[in-house]
Amino acid sequence: MGQYRQPIISTCHFVSYQVEILDWKTKKQLCFLDKVEPNATIREIRLMFHKLYPRWYPARQSIKLDPKGKSLRDEEILQHLPVGTTATLYFKDLGPQIGWTTVFLIEYTGPLFIYFLFYFRMPFVYGLDERFTSSPHPVVNLACICHSFHYIKRLIETVFVHRFSHGTMPLRNIVKNCLYYWGFAAWLAYYINHPLYTPPSYGKKQINSAVIMFLLCEAGNFSIHVALSDLRRNGSKIRKIPYPTKNPFTWLFFFVSCPNYTYEVGTWISFTIMTQCVPVGLFTLLCFIQMTIWAKDKHCTYLREFKDYPSLRMPIIPFLL
Repeated sequence: MGQYRQPIISTCHFVSYQVEILDWKTKKQLCFLDKVEPNATIREIRLMFHKLYPRWYPARQSIKLDPKGKSLRDEEILQHLPVGTTATLYFKDLGPQIGWTTVFLIEYTGPLFIYFLFYFRMPFVYGLDERFTSSPHPVVNLACICHSFHYIKRLIETVFVHRFSHGTMPLRNIVKNCLYYWGFAAWLAYYINHPLYTPPSYGKKQINSAVIMFLLCEAGNFSIHVALSDLRRNGSKIRKIPYPTKNPFTWLFFFVSCPNYTYEVGTWISFTIMTQCVPVGLFTLLCFIQMTIWAKDKHCTYLREFKDYPSLRMPIIPFLL
């Protein structure tokens, strides 16, 4: 009779990992994590690293598979990555971080109050006497209402609607962003509220049609933000394909990947038509360029992650761009 052999039981799924974390630039070893569970997430590895280096809190860490590659997402699991049981990861310090909610509140509160300085024609702005403390053109009042409505809406969305896939951004970027939003708000307000401002060429017809377009675009933008927020209920960070809902404003999803940007550009186009002001037009052009870049990046991400992504969609302009 042959010798009895005890059956071999596979224990490979119980094997722990060893994780080596190197500086992305110098390739110097920063730490070596032993006996890491195979199902550990990148978030958990960040927390382990943080215990060893308290000054580098998780939001400040960029963990990569390749020094020049993309940062790994928090939810990615160690055993699903293309690494062996001894994994080498690279760390990059992102610098001091600030929460996106705080970022948006700062960015959007500034334009709201800066605009009022020019609307109420403070003496130190134009250096005028009492005869010029108000505008004779109703469109100036309407422009102030629309501009204020836009930024109040953004503040409300920031607090109650938006769900951010990334919790923070580098603190140094807040200065650049504020210069952009606050600076343009001052430039627009200066010319729209200037005593020498002239109303639109086609009068009430031009103004009224622009106001209607403005309100429709604001409603559309808000509807898209709500629809995108609903995809991330309960704090989920899993990316999903956004689809149109029963709300007609979301039907733009049939044709573009980022209708929130489409509506945002439409808002500023209508504001340009309403005020017929060159600085507003230049701001609108810059908005369109920047949002097109963002929309193309997001569109490419959708195409890369979802094989069944709707082929009819374009990034920001239906059938064109």
